[in-house]
Amino acid sequence: MNIVKKIEQQNVEKMRAGKTIPNFKAGDTLRVHVKIKDGDKFRIQLFEGVVIARDGGMGNTASFTVRRESYGVGVERKFPLYSPAIEKIEKIRIGRVRRAKLFFLRKLSGKKARIVEDLNATANEKSTKEAK
Repeated sequence: MNIVKKIEQQNVEKMRAGKTIPNFKAGDTLRVHVKIKDGDKFRIQLFEGVVIARDGGMGNTASFTVRRESYGVGVERKFPLYSPAIEKIEKIRIGRVRRAKLFFLRKLSGKKARIVEDLNATANEKSTKEAK
């Protein structure tokens, strides 16, 4: 392993700092808890939607894009995976998709933009949690 990868790995371990980041991919539905500054106070705001892209691999530059529809308007947010502004990431559903980037969802809305849930993967994940 070269020096750059070692330094990057150390930075990733520092940035994780006790956070548990679930394994997720494009098509999964996530609930991201984001710290928002209101005046002099911080509060937690939830952003729930479908992951349409994941970028940057597993290094310290990794990021993901979450899309949801709010009042008929598509809203996308791109989050750095190891951002200190992210309090917690919850995986709600596992989607069954055949693409790594789901940018075609931008043209779709309503029921056409639904993603089929992968029930086998959900059952396997629940059984591994129970085994632990």
